[in-house]
Amino acid sequence: MPRFAANLTLLFTEWPVAERAMAARKAGFEGVEVLFPYTSPDWPKALADADLPVALINTPAPDWDSGGRGVAAVPGQKARFRAEFDQALEMAHNVNAARIHIMAGLAEGPRANDTFLENLRWATEEAGNIPLTIEPINPIEIPGYFLNDFDQAAGILDALNAPTLALQFDAYHAHRITGDVMGTWAKHGARAAHVQVAGHPGRHEPMSGEIDYPGFFARLDSEGYQGWVSGEYHPKARTEDGLSWII
Repeated sequence: MPRFAANLTLLFTEWPVAERAMAARKAGFEGVEVLFPYTSPDWPKALADADLPVALINTPAPDWDSGGRGVAAVPGQKARFRAEFDQALEMAHNVNAARIHIMAGLAEGPRANDTFLENLRWATEEAGNIPLTIEPINPIEIPGYFLNDFDQAAGILDALNAPTLALQFDAYHAHRITGDVMGTWAKHGARAAHVQVAGHPGRHEPMSGEIDYPGFFARLDSEGYQGWVSGEYHPKARTEDGLSWII
């Protein structure tokens, strides 16, 4: 089976931030990820105390509650992107995060594409040997998000050809975008360095539903995928009651 990580922004919310990472460790997860570890001063200590690998953090989105989704592809926001990326780098060092996911933001058109490429090129140089990812997000749930297609992401990755920049493959978003997780993985999985999972419908536990996760996990194993598979979903009840998918 793959190495499973818990997204602590969505899982174990029955626990305060200071105790979530330890709860994930006790539940059997081998690693964790946090979308925005900037939101609480408790995150760095909590992650250190649990002594679990931090697989991923996102670049900041301090305006998330008012609709912000990052700014890497938003024209006119280069200074903000660079300041927030430097904040992400500092946090990655503080919590020993393995990767940083760069959020594209709400934008469209050729100018947004040029902005995204310029910012990604700068970020790969600024980050040095810290790996980065970009993630297609389905336009049904986040309309207007610039990076909303796997072929689009592949084109960007191929254009930049940066060894530290890779695809973040969210199987839930792949299902919503293409309706074919296995086919999308067959086409783009070689570019993936981080995988996230959730069930559909409902974005709950990746067990029963329209996505064949046992088959997907078996495929990852058969192909020798070495990255993390992170549960990024909304538990139906207590997190601990729905973890048979990691056993």
